[in-house]
Amino acid sequence: MVYYSAFRKGLSRPMKAGRRVNRLSGGSGDTLQEEMLMLRRLAVLFLAAGLAVVPAAAQTVDELIAKNIEARGGLEKMKAVQSLRMSGKMSMGPGMEAPMTLEMKRPRNLRMEFTIQGMTGIQGYDGKTGWSVMPFQGKKDPEPMSPDELKMIEEQADMDGPLVDYKAKGHKVELVGKEKVEGSDAWKIKLTLKDGTVQYAFLDADSFLEIKQEMKRTIRGSEVEFESTLGDYKEVAGLLIPHSIQSNAKGRPEKQNLIIDTIEVNPTLDDARYRMPAVSKTEAPKAEPAKADPAKPAKPGQN
Repeated sequence: MVYYSAFRKGLSRPMKAGRRVNRLSGGSGDTLQEEMLMLRRLAVLFLAAGLAVVPAAAQTVDELIAKNIEARGGLEKMKAVQSLRMSGKMSMGPGMEAPMTLEMKRPRNLRMEFTIQGMTGIQGYDGKTGWSVMPFQGKKDPEPMSPDELKMIEEQADMDGPLVDYKAKGHKVELVGKEKVEGSDAWKIKLTLKDGTVQYAFLDADSFLEIKQEMKRTIRGSEVEFESTLGDYKEVAGLLIPHSIQSNAKGRPEKQNLIIDTIEVNPTLDDARYRMPAVSKTEAPKAEPAKADPAKPAKPGQN
């Protein structure tokens, strides 16, 4: 995950007018599991790019990444953010809205809560163990995440995002070239994570802001391709952070909208919030032995 810097003094050019976001990575929208993946991914992507204007075009992938980091405000400002809390809501179809809160803390802690029809679900990760509570699925006790879910939340718990310090993290990057994103030029970067997952990041050719992402995820054994864009940037504690996202799985008409209402930088967050709670096991009451009916006569030989 990455942080957004505020506009710096002396910016030479404004962001292009009319730039909007229309899509984001997320689930297919036809199951609750996919909606929850979408919700968490949407919230995390609010922190996945920075906005400022840097003149001159980059020529190599490392130069592009350096300009992207500088556009966000520089590495020092990004590392100064030790924790973060975001609150907002996500529309998950006609008449369905899910209030949500996302909390992150270095080095790799993430917790998201969301409410659907009066029931609150939780997804958490403490840097090692991923877990969830899904009362709408009849699961009121915390349970470990599946391997696919754990893989996704591990990636999303990276507060700086995969491009920052990518070599130290074991990732590989490759500059694919330029493509049009909503009519404007963007640099396309191929990112191969340490575990082999491939993602694509699109940096605006003028601002070096990450304006789009593409990736594939495995949902219940099936591979789904996602794409994402971000918008409605607002300044929060010296950082410029997008507050609105529209999203859909690639090739599908269903879209989810996420609106962030408040963002707190460096709130005090207890490490215990990210750990999987212990489940208290209660033994079922033992069945009492059957008693003879006094109204019935005893069988021969039975006293």
